[in-house]
Formats: sequence, structure tokens, C-alpha cells
Amino acid sequence: MSPRPTSTAYASGAAPQEAYTPLSSPSDKLRFKDSPLSPSTSSRTAWVDPTSLSNYGDVSQISGNVTPQTKQLILNTFMAYGAGDEGCFGHAIAKSVRFVDMSVSKCEEKHGRMDATTVAEVVVTKSMLNGAGMLHGGCIAFLVDNTPLVALGLLQNVNGVGVTQAMNILFHSPAPGGSCLRIISTSVAMGGRIMSARCEVIEKRTGRIVASAHLNKMQPSMAKL
Repeated sequence: MSPRPTSTAYASGAAPQEAYTPLSSPSDKLRFKDSPLSPSTSSRTAWVDPTSLSNYGDVSQISGNVTPQTKQLILNTFMAYGAGDEGCFGHAIAKSVRFVDMSVSKCEEKHGRMDATTVAEVVVTKSMLNGAGMLHGGCIAFLVDNTPLVALGLLQNVNGVGVTQAMNILFHSPAPGGSCLRIISTSVAMGGRIMSARCEVIEKRTGRIVASAHLNKMQPSMAKL
């Protein structure tokens, strides 16, 4: 079943598109199709369930054609899972990331299957630099690990969080301190357990591509956690 349109919204820099909303209400638990996380027993729980997280931030300034409710769930997941608490790795960097657009669209080449795209911005600060004064490659990996699969999962009523299985990054050009980066992430495929996305990191002022990446994520086996 395809996600049902609810109203007309506008994605930033794009033509008007239909607005999409998750198939279930936020109080429903996400189901796990063809996944070892299928809640067939009460002892099995979600790796990270976006609907169970506390609200974080203000989504009113985020453009895109997904509903405000879906934007809030995506932002909550990023902060709870990507940033963690104050003592977690990359917490301050994650808090400085600002989402500017969250959108979905039907891909004709994929026979109408849905693609999700998120666009975020961040300014390169001193804590993100290597010894040469440029954005550290490890920091780029941290930034591109945010994917739009959460958005696509919410729309398809499956869990799109997952854990990173593989990441291939190409470094195209350096980004010195003070650079404003746009992180554009697009879903590629979402299966029952394996999901993939691609990402480009672009220097906003010049349009230079700083890095590009392809990521595979998977639903973890809860027994191993």
C-alpha cells in the first residue's frame, strides 16, 4: 500500500509535491517486515523506536513535504541515537547540525517506489578539524551516518533506524574551519533487514563537493546487543 497524500506542501527549492504521512498513528509500534525484530514475542523490542522518544527541537522551520509529526520523529531519532547525551561521542557536533528540509517523492525509474531525502547544514568548528586545519575525515563519517532511512521507514511503517553495516566515503576537497556544509542524504533501497542510502557533503558558499558516500544499514539482532 502506498502512503496516502494528506495535503499540499512545498519542498525547498522544488515544485509543489504531495505531503506524506506514516501509515500508522504515532502511538502504534512500528512493525518489522521480514525482520528478525518482528515483535512476535513480548521479549522482542525495537533497536530504536522513533515513536517512543522524547521531543527535541523546533521543526517549524524545516521545509519539505512530510508532515510536521514525521519531521519531529526524525529529529527526535537523530538527537537520541545520533547525538546521545552530553558525554557521548560527537554530542556537541550533532547538536550543531540543523535540518533544513525533509521530503519524499515517487521515483518513476523505480516504478513509483518512494525516495526520501533529508538536507542538513552545519558550520565547521575548531573541534571538527584535523591538525592541518581542515574538516577531519572521521567527522565527515559521523556526519554522513545520518540518513533519510528513518523518514522512509516511518512512511512505510517499518523501522528505518538500523545500525551501520558498511560505509564507503570519497573525499573530494578539503573544508576549512568556518565552512558551512550542506549534507544531502537520499534513500536508495529499503528491504526487510538491509537498507542503503547515499550522501553528498557540499560547501554551501562555493558549491564544491567535499565528500560523497554510500551507506548500508541493517536491523541488528537483539540477541547480540
